[in-house]
Amino acid sequence: GSDLRAVYAGFSAKGAVLAALLAEQGASGLGTLFEGPNGVFPTYFASHDSAGMRAGLGADFQGGATLYKRWPAVGTSHSHMKAAIDIVTAEGIAPDEIAEICLAVGDFHMLGCTPLEKRRAPETLVDAKFAMPFLVAVAIVRRGMSVADFAPERLRDPEVLATAAKVVPVPDPSLDWTMEMPPGRVEIVLADGRRFTATGTQVPGNADAPMSWDDVNAKFRECCAAALHPPAPDTVAKVCAMAQGLDGLDDATEILRVLTQTTANRGAA
Repeated sequence: GSDLRAVYAGFSAKGAVLAALLAEQGASGLGTLFEGPNGVFPTYFASHDSAGMRAGLGADFQGGATLYKRWPAVGTSHSHMKAAIDIVTAEGIAPDEIAEICLAVGDFHMLGCTPLEKRRAPETLVDAKFAMPFLVAVAIVRRGMSVADFAPERLRDPEVLATAAKVVPVPDPSLDWTMEMPPGRVEIVLADGRRFTATGTQVPGNADAPMSWDDVNAKFRECCAAALHPPAPDTVAKVCAMAQGLDGLDDATEILRVLTQTTANRGAA
């Protein structure tokens, strides 16, 4: 129920920017912070690879490999969502034809399924984004997901809630999270007795199915539409073009100026 889930990463980003600005002004740090007798590594890790951590530092920028999620919910639910979408799309299944939705889940998946009744009908936006039965139900009903699906009225959508009530988690130790999270598996049972099973692969935004610029722009437009004061369509289009041509801009913050100025103007109006 906490809203902190939506902002905590900002504190890490703020700390990184502040550290860079302090270093730029000549402020020095502790040379023993990480590897000194009481440093971070000796305190929290049994062993560490200093050389490996420094390899390529300043030359190999890992940010270029950043992946963007197509669906605005916890990533560990996406393979189950994709499997469910694949089934209902391929078979042309309507939600009211479904009798049961069985989710094969490992230990970490199960966290998003308990307590089951609350995960089927979450009461807040933050809870909904981590409630696997609800997320799979949205994916089935909408054949996808957007940020609009987490508006207060959408959390009470009777078709989504009726579909979520049919979701049953089935423990499967082979899907426990050890190193890489195994893809989820879904079985949909219809009222007429037919059964369809799929494993969630080629999840939009994953390394094997990265988002295209069209996908990124579509998600950005969805987010803009959910703003208190949505920017004008021409502004959204301009920002999308600026982001795609980011390496040609003299100042990357110009994107924010364009977006916030026009949004503020619309809010004042």
